[in-house]
Amino acid sequence: MSTMVPEFVIQLMIVLAVLFLFAVGVAALVIVYMYVVDVTQTTHAIRRNFPVVGRFRYFFEHMGEFFRQYFFAMDREEMPFNREQRSYVYRAAKNVDTTVAFGSTRDLRPVGTVLFVNCPFPTLERDAEKTPPLEIGPYCETPFLAKSVFNISGMSFGAISVPAVTALSNGAAKAGCWYNTGEGGLSPYHLKGGCDIVFQIGTAKYGVRDDDASLSDDKLRTTAAHDQVRMFEIKLSQGAKPGKGGILPGAKVTPEIAGIRGIPVGEDSISPNRHPEVDNAAELLDFIGHVRAVTGKPVGFKAVIGAYGWLDGFFEEINRRGIESAPDFITIDSADGGTGAAPTSLMDYVGLPIWESLPMVVDRIVAHGLRDRIKIIASGKMITPADVAWALCIGADFCVSARGFMMSLGCIQALQCNKNTCPTGITTHDPKLQIGLDPTDKAERVAHYVLNLVHEVEVIAHSCGVPHPRLLKRYHARIVRPDGRSKQLSEIYPDPEPVSAAAQ
Repeated sequence: MSTMVPEFVIQLMIVLAVLFLFAVGVAALVIVYMYVVDVTQTTHAIRRNFPVVGRFRYFFEHMGEFFRQYFFAMDREEMPFNREQRSYVYRAAKNVDTTVAFGSTRDLRPVGTVLFVNCPFPTLERDAEKTPPLEIGPYCETPFLAKSVFNISGMSFGAISVPAVTALSNGAAKAGCWYNTGEGGLSPYHLKGGCDIVFQIGTAKYGVRDDDASLSDDKLRTTAAHDQVRMFEIKLSQGAKPGKGGILPGAKVTPEIAGIRGIPVGEDSISPNRHPEVDNAAELLDFIGHVRAVTGKPVGFKAVIGAYGWLDGFFEEINRRGIESAPDFITIDSADGGTGAAPTSLMDYVGLPIWESLPMVVDRIVAHGLRDRIKIIASGKMITPADVAWALCIGADFCVSARGFMMSLGCIQALQCNKNTCPTGITTHDPKLQIGLDPTDKAERVAHYVLNLVHEVEVIAHSCGVPHPRLLKRYHARIVRPDGRSKQLSEIYPDPEPVSAAAQ
């Protein structure tokens, strides 16, 4: 029995065949064109020697960044943050179980490995205490009683998106930590959640500058009038690019961002590499004192430490002027990168990492008798409880993180922060990409991350036999040395000799 194929089916098959042949023909012409271009060009040796096929090299190089972290890199070998570190942040932010089984995958032998010294008689839960608040700026009109030992570091509105800032603001309020604005000025989204805010004064003075880019006292007063603005941080340098100002590509300078910063729309926002009015230690103290007098609130500065000889002169000048003249806090940033776009030469090679600079600065402050006056904030890859506990042992009063909080928002380390293409909506102003970031949900994750991390820092403290983390000392931690044996931090960094009054 024969069946007839309907005529329209035959016609459809003919059309599809013609389209297929046409597509093959077009593809062949494109390949021929690329072949001719490749063999005649003289710029790329691989494409000239292996026409057409050589072009896949660029595709694989680009995709390799993303495939490595999922398929090839081990849990603890990737940079800047390995899979284990990121996994901890994700679990803590989601408020799910952060425990592990069957033993640690952390190698305890490499030089620099931190080991905390557990006490034979650890602190019982009934004797444990919550980390107490700490006052910053006792000589100000309005001191700040900071509640959390772990806080959000500077991330400018512009560098990160509206939903990201909104989520961080709301999450910080829920967790009781502060949120640093970064150098991009104060936006309505920073204020939206009702959290404590540290206003950062960058070298371009965005948000508090006159038309000639100089500091505006009137705008300072207006900013300080917000009850939520608790402190002012003068940024001298940051870990991503010591010695160079902030960089915000023009593609990210929207009309709203331009209005807040006081700059043209769509143009690259590049800050000077230092404050023009601050050329030495004495002028830095003058600048700090001026901002404090105008605002009535605590003022400190943020810096990556490189050259350090100036510190003694700086602290001596404080003692000459009187203890009231001291900065209320110093934020020490690590030189191993950060959230900002930066030249590789600066990010990779300039400045000292936090594990060297933090004990150095703490010791100089102690030696000059200023430890109770100046609070110390540690910054730079502080994203796990062990990082924070180590910094507290060394002598920090607080720790701050930027990238840890980006991960709590869903950052997948796509390494596209300097572009407008962030796939998670955190560092982009593309509405199509921002839609994936729900501020309500992510605010909960931000709060969970803070509270869970602080809780685990408290667990480390209790294991070391102290009631709360602020009581951690250098003898509570050890560092693996080149001979394979660990050494107590208090032996590596012994108490400094006080600087004599005569020397000051």
